[in-house]
Amino acid sequence: MRMALFQPDIAGNVGTVIRLAACLGAAVDLIEPMGFAYSDRALARAGMDYVGRAEVVRHADWDAFAATLAGRLVLFTTRGDTRHCDARYRADDILLFGSESAGAPAFVHDCADLRLRIPIAADTRSLNLAVAAGIALGEALRQTKGWPE
Repeated sequence: MRMALFQPDIAGNVGTVIRLAACLGAAVDLIEPMGFAYSDRALARAGMDYVGRAEVVRHADWDAFAATLAGRLVLFTTRGDTRHCDARYRADDILLFGSESAGAPAFVHDCADLRLRIPIAADTRSLNLAVAAGIALGEALRQTKGWPE
């Protein structure tokens, strides 16, 4: 199971996702450009000592990432046509999240095999990126029985 972040803006969110990945045995793909320097202190603070324990692959851009795809691309978006808990996950899924400020552009939506949404209250806009990643990865691991021992 992999998580991919498309042009993330906030170092703290990336650090938190990397920590999540390290703890739950997932890998992380970071699709640049990012809105901060990868060595940013906020990344280190949120990721703590887990940054070195997770498998993290940085991609120069979308094309470089797309050239490495070896699984089903599952995009989490507020415009998803299926609820995340109604999808059937596979162990080779790549859970993709758009940037905090802009989400995922149309060409990323077009590349996705599935477009999922995490239901939220009607009077709210969106979840924090790291929170959404945790919800998504938790459900995917539950279904594929991929939780670490």
